[in-house]
Amino acid sequence: MTVAARHTGEDVVVDGGRGELVLFWAGFPLLGAGLGAGLTTLSGWIAGLPWFPFQGLFELLDRWPDERAYPIGAGLGLLGGLALAVVAVRDRLTVTVGHRTLRLHRDGHGLDVARADVAGVFVDGEALVLLDTAGGELAREKSDLDAERLREAFTRQGWPWTGQDPHRDAYRRWVEGLPDLPPGADALLRARQRALDSGHDAETRELHGELARLGVVVRDEGKRQYWRLVPGPPPR
Repeated sequence: MTVAARHTGEDVVVDGGRGELVLFWAGFPLLGAGLGAGLTTLSGWIAGLPWFPFQGLFELLDRWPDERAYPIGAGLGLLGGLALAVVAVRDRLTVTVGHRTLRLHRDGHGLDVARADVAGVFVDGEALVLLDTAGGELAREKSDLDAERLREAFTRQGWPWTGQDPHRDAYRRWVEGLPDLPPGADALLRARQRALDSGHDAETRELHGELARLGVVVRDEGKRQYWRLVPGPPPR
């Protein structure tokens, strides 16, 4: 994905750029319409596949004349593309880096972070991570923003870009019943593992925050959880 970095006053804004929005609002609906028309062409064959979803719809499209079936099939695909565009735009991360403050904005919500509270910034896989002065995480935001663009924005504004996690060697694979975890952390990690396996992102993020309150930092590799303790006192 192309990533844009632009200047607003003294701030540097890193996001997907206008091209990304054009792709979402124009490309996805057009692709959906084309897919819908293609599936309409195959509706007779698809209707004979008992495992394929929406069997009733494809049976109707197969029975209707082409001048009626194709507009409906393409229209449904277009609506599906628009729905996908809405989801993609809501998940879009915008990073605004100033000299003293940072703003992470997604889905109508923003997180403001003061420069004085940040001890390190880096990209971990597909996540932008900010560490606090105690070694805990202030933020871990998933995005497809280019790491080099982010590095340029943060270093230009004087933020401590570390390039990689300085605590990476401290992480351990989580398994149930580990004795070194704070009270309550093992139960939270069990619940988070279930949410992770089920793809419940909102619950996974919420439990990530609950663990952070206990002084436990968690990172994921696929469906596996790795954890470490915050070197300093847990955040209040």
